[in-house]
Amino acid sequence: VVATGLMVGKAVEAADELKSKCSVEVIDPRTIVPLDEEAILRSLGKTGRLVIVDEDYERCGFSAEVAAIAAEKGFRHLDAPVVRVATPNVLIPYSPALERHILPSKEKIVKAISQMV
Repeated sequence: VVATGLMVGKAVEAADELKSKCSVEVIDPRTIVPLDEEAILRSLGKTGRLVIVDEDYERCGFSAEVAAIAAEKGFRHLDAPVVRVATPNVLIPYSPALERHILPSKEKIVKAISQMV
């Protein structure tokens, strides 16, 4: 799992919840520029799978860039499609209840990992 910012904590919580079922490696790149592509590709080589968690929109965001790196430089290692847990390409609602519905959460991360494994 590659996650940035606030999503790192949620990814770690999801990994802790799943530790009895599978091993989850969480990568926090710390910086986007420069991006530690080597760490991401090394993890992909070990696991064969990639989940990217990003609070930003799916389109044209960090998750799209990491997915492109995986496709261009790590495709031979992929045993499953890359999965992105990100904000859908819709306006962020004002209502906190609706906002929680569209933003990434620990539950959405757990579901994405579980479906992949």
